[in-house]
Amino acid sequence: MELDPRGQRFAAALTSVVLIVVLITGSGWLALAQTVIFAVAAVDPRRSPYAYLYRLLVLPRLGPPSEREPVAPVRFAQSVGFTFLLLAAFGYLTGLTALGLIFAAFALLAAFLNAAFGLCLGCEAYLAIRRLTARTT
Repeated sequence: MELDPRGQRFAAALTSVVLIVVLITGSGWLALAQTVIFAVAAVDPRRSPYAYLYRLLVLPRLGPPSEREPVAPVRFAQSVGFTFLLLAAFGYLTGLTALGLIFAAFALLAAFLNAAFGLCLGCEAYLAIRRLTARTT
């Protein structure tokens, strides 16, 4: 199974907006909602709410993709996002605001790089880990 990379950039753009609001408001509940979206996308990126919005609103205007990307790196990246936002939500909801701020900011950096430049840090980390583990076996 492969994915339309434009859909991943769209999801990263929406995630960036959500994370900016989280950082401005300090809302642990909004961070938790984004955590749920990451959890769904980590299982199957095609089933996340952002993927549905992309297919409904954006894809019909763009047409079919000229390239595709494998799903495994994207799932890994979504798992990393899940972990970061879970820690951010925990921080904000328990009064450890610095923890929430740090992990929300890291997640925003990664999401923004993907949205603006197509650079998926989680995907790159996945590929680097695969290369390292392939050499040791």
